[in-house]
Amino acid sequence: MIPVILAGGKGERFWPLSRKHRPKQFISLDGTGKSLLQATAERLLPLSDGWDGLWVVTSAMLAKGVAQQLPQMPQENILAEPEGRDTAPAVAWTAIETARRYGEDAVIGFFPADHWIGEPEVFQKTLEAAAELATNQEAIVTLGVKPSFPSTGYGYIEQGKKVGNFGGFDAYEVARFTEKPNQKKAEEFLATGRFSWNGGIFVFRVGVMLAELRNYAPTMMSVLEAMGAEGYSQLEKKSIDYVVMEKTDKAFVLPVAFGWDDLGDWNALERLVKGENLNVELANHLGLDTEGSIFYSSSDDDAIVTIGLEDVVVVRDGNVTLILKKERSQDIKKVLKSLANHPKFKDLL
Repeated sequence: MIPVILAGGKGERFWPLSRKHRPKQFISLDGTGKSLLQATAERLLPLSDGWDGLWVVTSAMLAKGVAQQLPQMPQENILAEPEGRDTAPAVAWTAIETARRYGEDAVIGFFPADHWIGEPEVFQKTLEAAAELATNQEAIVTLGVKPSFPSTGYGYIEQGKKVGNFGGFDAYEVARFTEKPNQKKAEEFLATGRFSWNGGIFVFRVGVMLAELRNYAPTMMSVLEAMGAEGYSQLEKKSIDYVVMEKTDKAFVLPVAFGWDDLGDWNALERLVKGENLNVELANHLGLDTEGSIFYSSSDDDAIVTIGLEDVVVVRDGNVTLILKKERSQDIKKVLKSLANHPKFKDLL
């Protein structure tokens, strides 16, 4: 398999730690000192047989940072998009370039750079099963994470007819993709046993994806095949889910049960590292009557002292301190828009 890491995101909901020059995929969130991008690359190396078979697609602004984070990666395996156009152009351009090097029968996997994966052995066996399915059929295989609770923060995949067992994993046709549901709908999804979370991981033979892209996005493909990255300014922002996955009849899902989290905002740290503790403390924190809270500091010299707080997030990074209620974590993006329009604060982005 040729694993491709999607590493062009901004990670805005992890501001102020995640900023333009240092996005979420470049930072460590679990206290190990290893960035999310580095952890993702390390996880995928056994599948790629080393650095020569591993690729990254990112933005031109972040390409140098990717090379610094992954110094063993060949420079020609880092594709730098001149501007962000969502995941459809990223997948399409990468598919074109990998087909040129490896041929259209090569099996490619796309992986977000900034997710947490538990049980790496199960993860690898699942991907071997997905590659087997993609090799034997005209299939675009997605991994569906079995939901552990009725989340309203993830998209869902409904499984249809069973098509076989690959490497011990049952595979199904995709009945449909759904957007993030409300609480009632999420509970209904779980009750059926047919729905899984959309983990944003896809495996396919590159020729299969190219054919579907030419069918469903002919204008985008004609631009990219003629101009490559130089044609990006002519492309619309569209996701691969919207362009292909919601339309194709070649989508299959493997429901899987390894630990997974998309680390969407600061609240994810509770799921990642809290354990039995009263708080998440990735900082020098002294608290009195403080519980259910998250504390993070990028400097060992900083101290955070709290009294009588509950269910808050406190983040210290350089010249910024962020304090919010956990339930308002999605509103960080709104604050960033205000900062961008304020001459005094726009350099903090």
